[in-house]
Amino acid sequence: MPQQKGRFRVVDGFSRIVRLGEGMSASGRLSDAAMERALEALKICADKLVGHNITRHRLIATEACRQAENGEAFLDRVRGMTGMKLEIINRETEAYLAAEGCGALIDRKADAAVLFDIGGGSSELILVRRGSHKAPISDQVAAWTSLPIGVVTLAERFGGRDVDPARFEAMVGYVRERIEQFSEREALGRIWQRGRVHLLGTSGTVTTLAGIHLGLKRYERRLVDGLWMRSTEIDTTLQQLLGMDFHGRAASPCIGHERADLVMPGCAILEAIRRTWPCERLRVADRGLREGVLTQLMAADNAWLPAKPGRWRRNYRR
Repeated sequence: MPQQKGRFRVVDGFSRIVRLGEGMSASGRLSDAAMERALEALKICADKLVGHNITRHRLIATEACRQAENGEAFLDRVRGMTGMKLEIINRETEAYLAAEGCGALIDRKADAAVLFDIGGGSSELILVRRGSHKAPISDQVAAWTSLPIGVVTLAERFGGRDVDPARFEAMVGYVRERIEQFSEREALGRIWQRGRVHLLGTSGTVTTLAGIHLGLKRYERRLVDGLWMRSTEIDTTLQQLLGMDFHGRAASPCIGHERADLVMPGCAILEAIRRTWPCERLRVADRGLREGVLTQLMAADNAWLPAKPGRWRRNYRR
């Protein structure tokens, strides 16, 4: 809900893990079970839109629907059952929206930052090279790529339930090989040699790591969003997770049973990013694509002022 120009207030929120792309790497199609899970969640979203009398919105679908043979057919079914018209956005749009959503967390003193968004079916990597602090983040994107690798697809390839160090390293190597193709193509290594650079992660993986690092008994967004983690702290938390079995991860209040088989594949993607671009600091973002969509809608209505790096014009009140 917009407030004064450049600010908004969250009045409701909802998220659910539906694993829409589950099994798609083998079949090329969205499964009946996955579509039913997604539909049940989308019905809740539709009720919320009606309940809050929402008239201005943008509803998007990403990698699973982009790749699936029956992606468009599924969205037709969603529209018929819920009235919600979702659009499939391309990878570039997804990357730029993620950058818009969390770019305000980039350190104002940094020369550059690598934003990454680890999803279920894809992971977006965006290099932001700092220019004028007044310029929109989207104008400062120097390079980007979208890898068709996410926590669900990696778990299906390697297994996510029983992950020992050898399997974890195999995951990291698989992802890193593909990341380095982008790094070499864009000559990103030179930036690390001469500038102040940090990582900025937006995903359940990094917020989970932050919650475990802080020892939270229940996840608290206000303590996680914007948190800085040093490389040594990330290493310690990763080793802590590697020392847990599936049941131990499921019992963690920051993970839970429904994500216990996905967190280690997500950590493997994070570790591949860290090894490709070693940085002393990582900033954690509990924001991203969704906020990018919202701020673009507000900007189109002249109700949004791009936040300066290091600031975030948003209030969370329930």
